[in-house]
Amino acid sequence: MTGLRIEQHPILPIPEREEIQIFWQGQPIRAFVGETISAALFASGIRVFGHHPKDGSPQGIFCANGQCSQCMVLADQKPVKSCMELVQPGMQVEPLNGLPELPKVSQPPKVQPIEEIEVDVLILGGGPAGLSAGSELGKLGIPTLLIDDKHRLGGKLVLQTHRFFGSSSAVYAGTRGIDIATRLENDLRQYPSVQIWLQSTALAVFSDQKVGVLRNGSQYVLVKPKVILVATGAREKFLAFKGNTLPGVYGAGAFQTLVNRDLVRPAENLFIVGGGNVGLIAGYHALQANINVVGLVEALPECGGYKVHKDKLVRMGVPIYTSHTVLSANGQDYVESVTIAQVDEKFQPIPGTEKSFACDSLLIAVGLDPVNEFFIKAKQYGIPVFAGGDAEEIAEASAAMFSGKIKGREIALQLGRKAPPVPAEWYRTGEILKSKPGETFSEHLPEASVGVVPVIHCTQEIPCNPCAALCPNGLIFVDDHDIRKVPEFLGNNYCCQLCEQCVAGCPGLAITLVDYRSNADFPLVSIPYEFTRDSIRQRDSVTVLDTQGNPLGDLEVLSVHQIKRSDRTLIVQVQAPKEYAKKIAGLRIQDQKVTEPLDEYVTELHNDTIICRCERVTVGEIRELIRKGVRDINEIKTVTRAGMGACGSKTCNSLIHRLFREEGITNSEVVDNTKRPLFMEVPIGVFAGESPSEDKST
Repeated sequence: MTGLRIEQHPILPIPEREEIQIFWQGQPIRAFVGETISAALFASGIRVFGHHPKDGSPQGIFCANGQCSQCMVLADQKPVKSCMELVQPGMQVEPLNGLPELPKVSQPPKVQPIEEIEVDVLILGGGPAGLSAGSELGKLGIPTLLIDDKHRLGGKLVLQTHRFFGSSSAVYAGTRGIDIATRLENDLRQYPSVQIWLQSTALAVFSDQKVGVLRNGSQYVLVKPKVILVATGAREKFLAFKGNTLPGVYGAGAFQTLVNRDLVRPAENLFIVGGGNVGLIAGYHALQANINVVGLVEALPECGGYKVHKDKLVRMGVPIYTSHTVLSANGQDYVESVTIAQVDEKFQPIPGTEKSFACDSLLIAVGLDPVNEFFIKAKQYGIPVFAGGDAEEIAEASAAMFSGKIKGREIALQLGRKAPPVPAEWYRTGEILKSKPGETFSEHLPEASVGVVPVIHCTQEIPCNPCAALCPNGLIFVDDHDIRKVPEFLGNNYCCQLCEQCVAGCPGLAITLVDYRSNADFPLVSIPYEFTRDSIRQRDSVTVLDTQGNPLGDLEVLSVHQIKRSDRTLIVQVQAPKEYAKKIAGLRIQDQKVTEPLDEYVTELHNDTIICRCERVTVGEIRELIRKGVRDINEIKTVTRAGMGACGSKTCNSLIHRLFREEGITNSEVVDNTKRPLFMEVPIGVFAGESPSEDKST
């Protein structure tokens, strides 16, 4: 590890990249061609990108997805979102502390006619739903334009290093997200009828049924489609607590972007808020990047994500505090600690249960909201429009892939093209993939203690079946009609041959093998391991844990190996006493000391909690207006400026609605804020047709 850049990873390749130099406040720093400004700043240890002009509060990255404005900087005198803008050699980057001074111009910029194009289908978003829909349309030769605001396709798939759940036959289950992104992109690019615009953002849907698009970040184009597919994904929900805007408080997507896309370690010691799949998976990704996970809090009595995701963290030494909430992120210029507390049945903190933990980063993963404003506006203006993936319904990426496939076929039929109707089985598969976790069963260890015994530590009904396809002898059974059923080992009539494919290939790392053949009293146990090869060696002493995270014993590593079809998963073998060999589910990865609370809990000294990040509007200011009888969020905006910032109320609007509910005001009594005609910020010159070759800082 050199500095904060990741130079070794168990799953991700470390590419050779061209090094360049940029300048931060006049000082040179390293950067690589193709990375964002925010990645280069983080890699140099810079976490504070500026200070808010209202109260001088430090500003840093939050979403890393272009949805907020926390990471704004001046790059060569232009205000830009550092998470979206790529570095250029010699780029001069400065903090943005308020509005920049406009440069003087000697003559007006040259303008050009605004290009207008027509297309049968416009797809907004190049994630799993958009790519799958594009391929379905491409097979039928339907002229399609797909736009995405990133510099590569795949959406959140490019951040996912783990194997995916779902159906092996329908949605690449058992394949890593990063590899699925490549497969979907390669599939799409083989169809000449599909045109792709990267680094291009949809800005608005207009009443003349045209869509304004900022192409390549500089050219304004009007697109008139016959049909629109909104596959724009979701944005992360914000959470109100003291210190919630300190640099070091990230959305889960921002953290995964920095770690898995930019190969930068944004933290040494991470604390996670939220026990859904997003938070649980992000914790595992942090451990793979050699980042300590101090703990995770979930307000509900149980984590909402898949139990196998939770079990992975627990058996690697991460404590999970259910029925707990975050009280504050503490620090002066960045996060230095977090304070949590237990909650009662009404989710109110219980006095006397406060605990604080030393950490430098706090990851917020408390749910997602659909990015559906384009869908709503297109319907309002009478444009035939479909929504797919998270823009339609929040679910897993596997469900988004299949949703896109269905929408592609439905759009073809909407256009009157010759296409087969959508099979009823597709809709059924789509519903299964979107389903929430079902019943959880008590772990039942197999009784047999002879030969080779697979132990399946998967006890929750979730849509997943790769293990059944992995066993060459068909010894693992998952009901094809309903892949949500818990896997069964059919070992009464057959014999496991210790090929270890199920161990290496289970997406939840939830299968171990216990081999009694050489020593029935001290059998060999094969355990999946997805960390760097040099982090564990033969003869090392390791602590083995059960699915609840309970330590079972310290054992010597007999071997570390990899099978042919492992896809970067190692297998660690230990010899364990027969009394607990079947209970072994994983190895402790991190030192327990990093998870211990501080001797005394830390009280955050800030007076109030921020609701509007852009305008620094507090809970107290908004609550006071509600108690005075205000029921119109537009009035709150007028008085406080809440929702008037650069993000266009994307992060604060849902929190304001929550304050109304906390004050006993129903949604029917509240007038929502008026949406801006533009959904994303854009330099005003592009609407005049300003030439891309001209200086756009005016």
